[in-house]
Amino acid sequence: MGAHHSHRAESLSPQERRLHRWMLGAIAPLAVLSLVAMAWMWPDPVSAPDGPGSLAQVAGTVEAIAPESCVEELSGEVNGCGTALVRFTDGDRAGEQERVPLPNGQGAPELDEGDDVLLIATDTPDGTTWAVVDHQRGTQLWILGIAFAVALVAFGRWRGLSALVGLAVTFLVLVLFVVPAILGGDPPLVVAIVGTAVIALTVLYLTHGFSPSTSVAVVGTLVALALTGALSALAVSAMHLTGVTDDLSTALGQSYSVNLEGLLLAGIVIGSLGVLDDVTVTQAATVAEIARANPDYRGRDLYRAGARVGRSHIASVVNTIVLAYAGSSLPLLILIVANSEPLGGVLTDQIVAQEIVRSVVATLGLVAAVPVTTALAAIGTRGRW
Repeated sequence: MGAHHSHRAESLSPQERRLHRWMLGAIAPLAVLSLVAMAWMWPDPVSAPDGPGSLAQVAGTVEAIAPESCVEELSGEVNGCGTALVRFTDGDRAGEQERVPLPNGQGAPELDEGDDVLLIATDTPDGTTWAVVDHQRGTQLWILGIAFAVALVAFGRWRGLSALVGLAVTFLVLVLFVVPAILGGDPPLVVAIVGTAVIALTVLYLTHGFSPSTSVAVVGTLVALALTGALSALAVSAMHLTGVTDDLSTALGQSYSVNLEGLLLAGIVIGSLGVLDDVTVTQAATVAEIARANPDYRGRDLYRAGARVGRSHIASVVNTIVLAYAGSSLPLLILIVANSEPLGGVLTDQIVAQEIVRSVVATLGLVAAVPVTTALAAIGTRGRW
């Protein structure tokens, strides 16, 4: 891999080297500012909220199921009446067995012999009672994750491996900085912009290499992210969106005093980054390849050719964004439509309006990213318009 980068560096034209220096001159202060901001806002350990916490879960395995006839009809029947014999596999009672009632109701786990399950204990006047609340999924998730990593490395080789490292960086920034900082009371939008800037600066170079095209993509991504943050703040304020759309968001605001309107803005910015870097990298690489294939092209010719590719890319990505947001909120959309409200009422409902804002603002950021990145790459590659 090192020989490959050395050969690539030697093949750069003087104009490409100049472009790289210009881009790095713009990126360096932004990188320093992002790192300083991250260090300044680095969160303290998050303390548990006051009040009763969640019940501890204990792992177990279903040894046997003893079904029984129901005395009366169950509401939301899943396993029917009867009990399950469960052997604890961790905790103080590891190796011991307990007979628990079969779970029923909406979302209850469907049990079979040999299933690995999770249980919780509840203290009652009659003693401690146990209940099965979910299946264990650790093994399945590990298998899926390993399959994902093997497929990515087998197909992408070094590029696939660097993509995995970039994914790990993204996960660490979100888990160690973004989420704790928001829980700690820092402004969610500022935290999201700083976190996504660090992710973009790190992951794009890890994944695509240290090249002029990558540097152009980084600048285009950062410009589009800033614009997305500003547009999302304007749209959320103008539409009086609060970010409170369900019991989960309400509980989050009450337990941790999180600014839910800011959390909505942060979600829009973070969600936009995944599509933005795809568009900016494509545009920068496209202009670079067109320039090599057509040495006589001037900056304006490169821009026009690259913009045509960008328009086709945007047309397909817009549908991807809308479908992604619609899929994530599909149960809520079904409930709203099922109430037979007029279309105007459905669209202006806060839940739907929130998803519309997500989709539209993310799309506007993408639309801005194409001309910005294409123009930077075209002018920088040729040095003349």
